[in-house]
Amino acid sequence: MAQAATPTADGEKTLQEGGRKRLLLALPLLLGGLGGGLWYAGMLPFGHSTEPATEAGAAGLGQGAARAPVFMDMPEILTNLNASGRRATFIRLRTKLELASEADAAVIQAAMPRLLDLFQTYLREMRPEELRGSQGTYRLREELRNRAAIAAHPAKVLDVLFIEMIVQ
Repeated sequence: MAQAATPTADGEKTLQEGGRKRLLLALPLLLGGLGGGLWYAGMLPFGHSTEPATEAGAAGLGQGAARAPVFMDMPEILTNLNASGRRATFIRLRTKLELASEADAAVIQAAMPRLLDLFQTYLREMRPEELRGSQGTYRLREELRNRAAIAAHPAKVLDVLFIEMIVQ
């Protein structure tokens, strides 16, 4: 029985040491979680503020938010699609380009023949099945945006917006 009492005493001793180690590891995590929760709730005086700290900060925030987007109309494109069968399928597309700044409009206007050529050659290779549904429209938008960014390189094209798209 003397041997049975000794392992339990050793077991209790190791359990106490293990509990202390766990406590030392868990304490920073608990304090970090508590601090993060207080910061997120806005109870700490630094960091997470909904009001601008200074007037200069307010002016900087106002300028970024008040900047109106720049849109530029593209000419209407009417071209045939790559359709199998005897009947031709056409697409009529009217778009607007969203630009990063007003200065980019002159660059886009200078590159307009190249833009129209890239758009039209891409559309001629598309099949009508590829344009069906929102997934097809999204892919078309992304591809036209990428081609516009390549054609008018110094200018930054943020998005291509569809005004009218008819597939016949």
